[in-house]
Amino acid sequence: MAEPAKSSPLSELRIALPSLPLRLQEVGRFVAANDYDATTRSMRDLAAEAGADPAAFTRLAKAIGYSGWDELRAALTEARRPSQAAPFSARAKGRRHGPNADVTLITDKLEAEAAGLPRISAHAIANAARSLHDAQRIWIAGYRSCRSVAELLNYELRLFRPEQVQIVGASGPDDLDLGAFRPGEAVIVIGFMPYTNASVRVAQAAYRAGATLIAIADSLAAPMAEGADHVLLFEAASSPGFFPSLTGALAIAQSLAAVTFSLGGAAARKRLQDTEARLAAASTYVSEKG
Repeated sequence: MAEPAKSSPLSELRIALPSLPLRLQEVGRFVAANDYDATTRSMRDLAAEAGADPAAFTRLAKAIGYSGWDELRAALTEARRPSQAAPFSARAKGRRHGPNADVTLITDKLEAEAAGLPRISAHAIANAARSLHDAQRIWIAGYRSCRSVAELLNYELRLFRPEQVQIVGASGPDDLDLGAFRPGEAVIVIGFMPYTNASVRVAQAAYRAGATLIAIADSLAAPMAEGADHVLLFEAASSPGFFPSLTGALAIAQSLAAVTFSLGGAAARKRLQDTEARLAAASTYVSEKG
């Protein structure tokens, strides 16, 4: 006989709510309504937003059978994890019915994308951009679908720092670049569930080399975020559709480039103007007709 399916931590929480003390019910409802934040933000941050004592999150976890908040948070993270064998098809749902079903899906997706952007931390991005400004060299790693984010960030940064920015593996095998990481440099690694082994190797190499590690990820628990100096979180899984969303990652990348350029002052502006002049001389863009 097959084993019964294990209930999810959110189901356990909701079932237990009526029997909990009133204050723990309030904290429990906050966690249930913000399960993504519960997996990505610190207990102190969650408590501040919920207007609760941080210890209440530990009491809540113990009240529903967990040893503490860390164990409950790990269970919530695992519950959000797609099947490794089917990370994309497992997200897919049957086609909706009705004359406007496709439009409704698009509307739901656009609303989810828009809702996730305000939850990105502007302060965290600004702090990371200051590290990029101070870095002697900037390395960027993004694999599979995250390659597009890495290439966009590489392009924007190279407009005003052409000699100091490089995509990991762009000019040869990755391992040659991993051995070139040095203290005083910054390494940006981009990824979301399911995480690539290559992104983890880059992050570990940056950490061992003493370089500043910046992770653009969907969770604090992302393996390529372990030991990072800066973790810039975006929502990948909340958007409907068979494929996770990169909208937040793209927004973070463009914000990093914008702030790094601003911090560069007159020197960055001069380098950008030089780049523009070279592009114009090469007739890169279609001429505007007056």
